[in-house]
Amino acid sequence: MKCVFSVLTEDNPGVLMRIAGLIYRRGYNIASMSVSTSNKPGTSRFTIAIEGDEWAFEQVSKQLNKLVEVLEVENLNRHGKMVERWLSLIKVSATMETRPHVLQIAQIFRCRVVDTGSSAVTVEVTGDEGKVSACIEAFRTFGIIEIAGSGTVAVSRSGFEVDCSKNQ
Repeated sequence: MKCVFSVLTEDNPGVLMRIAGLIYRRGYNIASMSVSTSNKPGTSRFTIAIEGDEWAFEQVSKQLNKLVEVLEVENLNRHGKMVERWLSLIKVSATMETRPHVLQIAQIFRCRVVDTGSSAVTVEVTGDEGKVSACIEAFRTFGIIEIAGSGTVAVSRSGFEVDCSKNQ
């Protein structure tokens, strides 16, 4: 089972290593981790997807809340109401003969062409994990040269915001 956490932290050097180390030391697998600035100045938002069970998720949440730089921890699966997106850049082999077929698949998956060359096309695909995975599989027949992905980025749905700050 996968759980997605939204973690608001102070924007300090080393926070990423402390969070990753905490999860690693407890033997849990990080399926994906994304970090960016947040809407609050001086803070960063981590979106962390972890494989495990309910007990593991509760333990990770408790341990994250103990870190000094962590301001809020929200289990986005708790209410089952989140908006989740993945982003991937996929460089696909595309000769002049196969290029129309590659572009047709890109159109089907609503990909955006971000680069073209004489032998390859790079597309950007966004969506849920299933859409991104299906898109990658569709391009495999042409030959995938390279893939880079963001992992999950998620927020709670409107009306389901929960104040998870440690200061309660």
